[in-house]
Amino acid sequence: METSATVLHADLDAFYASVEQLFDPSLRGKPIAVGGGVVLAASYEAKAFGVSGGMSGRKARELCPQLLFVGGHFEAYQRLGDAAINVLNDFTPLVERISIDEAFADVAGCTHLFGSPADIARKIRRRVRTEIGLPISIGVARTKHLAKIASQVAKPDGLVVVEPATELAFLHDLPVELMWGVGPVTRAKFSEIGIKTIGQLAQIPGWSLERIVGRAIGEKLAALAWNRDPREIETRRRSHSAGAQSAFGKKRAEAQVYRPVLRHLADRVATRLRAKSRPGRTVTVRVRFADLRAVTRSITLDAPISATTSLAEIAEELVRAALADHPREKLISLLAVSVSHLENHWDLQLELPLELEDEQRRPGTRRGRARWIADRAVDKIRERFGWEAVGYGAAMGLAHPVPDAFRELAEKDL
Repeated sequence: METSATVLHADLDAFYASVEQLFDPSLRGKPIAVGGGVVLAASYEAKAFGVSGGMSGRKARELCPQLLFVGGHFEAYQRLGDAAINVLNDFTPLVERISIDEAFADVAGCTHLFGSPADIARKIRRRVRTEIGLPISIGVARTKHLAKIASQVAKPDGLVVVEPATELAFLHDLPVELMWGVGPVTRAKFSEIGIKTIGQLAQIPGWSLERIVGRAIGEKLAALAWNRDPREIETRRRSHSAGAQSAFGKKRAEAQVYRPVLRHLADRVATRLRAKSRPGRTVTVRVRFADLRAVTRSITLDAPISATTSLAEIAEELVRAALADHPREKLISLLAVSVSHLENHWDLQLELPLELEDEQRRPGTRRGRARWIADRAVDKIRERFGWEAVGYGAAMGLAHPVPDAFRELAEKDL
């Protein structure tokens, strides 16, 4: 493990909104949101009023009556995001991009060329601002987790360097929600028992933390609270999963509500799996109820799948099981579907024509191949004429407040 602070986490500030303000300078300093029916992204001026991504346009306007909505330049987002990350590549080959607007970099091997890690971070920020016109915040630390937290503290448009001698003092005073894996629900659980800072979390006995968030997450949070993070920069990082989710307010937990949503999510996920020839064996669904509590269910299959219909059927079975375990929950607000344990190199393996219980879902059987062939035909039509040219009947008629172009940027994880 590196003993000095050489890991950088660079994160473009309010990226989508900043691009819109770059293109239209009259929007600078004003609360703006990308989107319409739903907020896709918000400027810092809008965030100050409580506006956030995923919020309905109506709620956003209630919080900020002067909010300005803009449509979005989706092709420009990709181009400018690429340009900003390429600035990091000019300083070090050890760059791990984790989204369209953020990346890790390790500069341990290039300080003799460009100066200290802090100097390199300043040069990166200056170049992104002058060459691209966008603000970027950078955190510098000894580990990836702490570097990412430091970049959050640095926002907006700042730089924070955490030296090893001060890292625990810096980390333990921060709010617990800055940690990986601590979302609104987990934060609420911690708040109920008086845990508000990372330092307070670090003092919780392991068995007690396990009771609150489960063993796996509890062990990770305990390690990260003491800045134990052995992860290294992965320059050829490949996603271990593909997923999609849909938030839709509060709706009845009934098949006619969740079935078309699951088919739509399965379509989005399976299309990406087929495009990269990376079917997966584990299917996971997440169901969020009206009070924001969520449950997950998963199953690991004998054979990897990438067929839309097969994935949708499995997801529906998992959702039904989750709802059966929570009979008092009558409303749902979000559904998510993901596939993990992806195959790196996969060829369709034919199976003997046996009467198998899950024959339609096994890709190597006659029925399974028929589904796969139909999906590939849909893929080819969409490649030529666009996503909306053809679709699956069960998902037709759904309202999609998030534009496909924006969703494709957010879901680029293979």
